[in-house]
Amino acid sequence: MSPLADDEQPRPHPPHGEHGRPPTRADHWANYKKSPFFPATVLVLILAAAAALFAAAYTYSMANPTPHHIPTGVTGQYDQARGRQFLGAMEKALDAQLDLKPYASRQDAAEAIDEQRVYAVFDVRDGGDRVLLDVSGASGFSVAQVFTEAGPAVGKATGIPVTVRDVRPLQSGDPRGLTIFYISLAAVIIGFVGAIQLSVHARALNPAERIAFTAAYALLGGFAVAAVADWWLGAVDLPFVESWLILALTMFTCGMVFTMFNTFFHRWAMIPTWGLLVLLGNPASGGAVAPPLLPTFIGRVGQWLPPGASVNAQHTAVYFQGHQHAFPFLVLTAWSLVSCALFWFWRHRHPGGRGTQPLHAAPV
Repeated sequence: MSPLADDEQPRPHPPHGEHGRPPTRADHWANYKKSPFFPATVLVLILAAAAALFAAAYTYSMANPTPHHIPTGVTGQYDQARGRQFLGAMEKALDAQLDLKPYASRQDAAEAIDEQRVYAVFDVRDGGDRVLLDVSGASGFSVAQVFTEAGPAVGKATGIPVTVRDVRPLQSGDPRGLTIFYISLAAVIIGFVGAIQLSVHARALNPAERIAFTAAYALLGGFAVAAVADWWLGAVDLPFVESWLILALTMFTCGMVFTMFNTFFHRWAMIPTWGLLVLLGNPASGGAVAPPLLPTFIGRVGQWLPPGASVNAQHTAVYFQGHQHAFPFLVLTAWSLVSCALFWFWRHRHPGGRGTQPLHAAPV
């Protein structure tokens, strides 16, 4: 057979219907949103923003600690002319307001330090011609440092001799008081990372089982952190059982905070968890920089968040035994109970669990 002429060749049918319509921008966008590239792109943007916020939060809070309002005890002739002159010069040198709390005796003032109501005590003697300055390194190394540096300098400038002593020094293995911050930070991070791993590797856990396993890794993890800091490294001498239980409660609380957020935000639960516990909670905890040297709002709100409550409870347990407060435990317990309650009430929304219905027989 002879080949067909060009004008006799069969022609393709013209496109028709939806299959023949060229894709529009809306089609391209819809396809992109269904592809794995869309969540990957969102994560790139979120991680870049998280990196910037992380650097900003820690730099703003802790890079340049500055005194603001410092609770300070005063005894003796502080209200006489020389005493007022010295205290005014101290405020000017610190560029901060001293929140003065008068006490009848040095013993009462020492009790206020133990109760962590004040960070230092000025005992003005001999009509203001001599000042004894008691600081408490255990109350906050950074605050004690600024008092220790400013006190003698102000005394020299005003002609009033100043004697400084640290009535609550830090332990030798923890000269800057950072060990408590580090072990509390470990409890916070491992607390919510553990909950993330349960969601990934033990997704089929039912709600009660998930809470039970969160408590299990919190108890074991808290014990491990305390044992390493005390028995292995010897960085700080802990009241072991109390410190262990504080770390365990912290770890459980942070794990349940992530579980609560996972119930409502599913795969994006890491964003509010990271923001609450890491971007805001850790810089505001008062562990690395004492609250009076933090920006005012951050120093106040930090005590109401799990990291700040953990540092507060641990700090008192280690350095002020017999003067423990209920407040940090109430904060941790409240976060735990609220997180557990919200997770339990809306457990049907949580992306996990295997249900309690019997499995159907496999089809023949």
